Amino acid sequence: MSNSIPTTSPDPASPDPAPGSTSSGRAARRAPERVPVRGWLAAAAVALGTFTVVTAEMMPVGLLTPMGDALGVSPGTAGLTLTITGFVAAVAAPPATPIAGRMDRRTVLVLTAVLLAVANLIAAAAPNFAVMVAARVLVGIGMGFLWTFAVGVAPRLVPEHAAAKATSIVFSGVAVASVLGVPLGTFLSGLAGWRAAFAAVAGLGLVAAVVMALLLPRLPAEGPVRVGGVVGTLRIPAVRAGLALTALLVGGHFVAYTYVRPVLEDTLGAGAALIGTLLLVYGVAGVVGNFTAGALAGPNPRRALAVIGVGLAAVMPLVPFLGATGVGAAAVMVVWGLAYGGVSVSTTAWIAAAAGKDREAASGLFVGVFNAAIGGGALVGGAVVNTVSLPGAMYLGGGLALAALGVAVMARRPEGKG
Repeated sequence: MSNSIPTTSPDPASPDPAPGSTSSGRAARRAPERVPVRGWLAAAAVALGTFTVVTAEMMPVGLLTPMGDALGVSPGTAGLTLTITGFVAAVAAPPATPIAGRMDRRTVLVLTAVLLAVANLIAAAAPNFAVMVAARVLVGIGMGFLWTFAVGVAPRLVPEHAAAKATSIVFSGVAVASVLGVPLGTFLSGLAGWRAAFAAVAGLGLVAAVVMALLLPRLPAEGPVRVGGVVGTLRIPAVRAGLALTALLVGGHFVAYTYVRPVLEDTLGAGAALIGTLLLVYGVAGVVGNFTAGALAGPNPRRALAVIGVGLAAVMPLVPFLGATGVGAAAVMVVWGLAYGGVSVSTTAWIAAAAGKDREAASGLFVGVFNAAIGGGALVGGAVVNTVSLPGAMYLGGGLALAALGVAVMARRPEGKG
């Protein structure tokens, strides 16, 4: 599949065009190559894969209370299921490309989707916490591989001029799952139990595997990427700043968001149905925030991330107070969703601008830091919940978002961005 924009060269024997004529522009360059429908369908198929993997990773957030009760552990301990997945994915992502070697990338994506299906079936049937931990380790491996390769293959599915749009479509699966996967799982848990929620994700994984197998073209490995090349992108100051922003914003969010259900249950006295509604409100606001931030982050990722930092720093500490009423809880979840919904697209834009031609190598490192922040946030949040209080997790999350705001303001800007 060609990724070049076809052009034509003017005939040197032709006379110069008259002043003011636009014919030379038309002759010198034809319209960009039309993107085949199959290219967009392929990008959408990979987006289904990213939606599945992120939904699988975050599913425990909306299920902590019933899952913990069934497995005989506290909410703080149940939150370790998110921590484990994040840490495993963080370790698996950077070496994913060297491990896969020259295997066709379509095959890698399909196999990781199948792995996710198997892992979630094990989680759905887990008789105890140890088996659940094993299932979540498998989810982490699948996530580290699928997310890394999904980012890398997106520009190969369409002509070069449409690569950015294809990448945004692929990442929309991450964004939508980040804000809708948890409330959907919570609703399903309320209807049929928490095990049914994991079983549904397993089914989604199989669907994603079939769809990618049917719609993706063959994607041979383009060339080896050594682990040293991935780590070498850390020499770029703006890349280091982008990774710090990612760690602080994502980590701060999951310090608090992992335990938002117990906080709202405690302050609002809400049941599963109302919690599910509030998380759905959050999810809808997050989708809006994703596309709003996408428009802002393209020309100016610094400004987008600064706005996100302000929003998260302000809203998370307010949850224990405003969350005591239905209207207040809805208000804070809307603002929270609007702010965090833009994190994935904005941090991606920062890293891409900062890494330049090395953006493919930097993507594995970015995925690793992103997932380490998820796992670390859930771990730290659980420690705060177990040793201090549930509201303490909200306050710490806000403090980390405030630190991210400072990094966004003070850090060296990504090349060519504001």
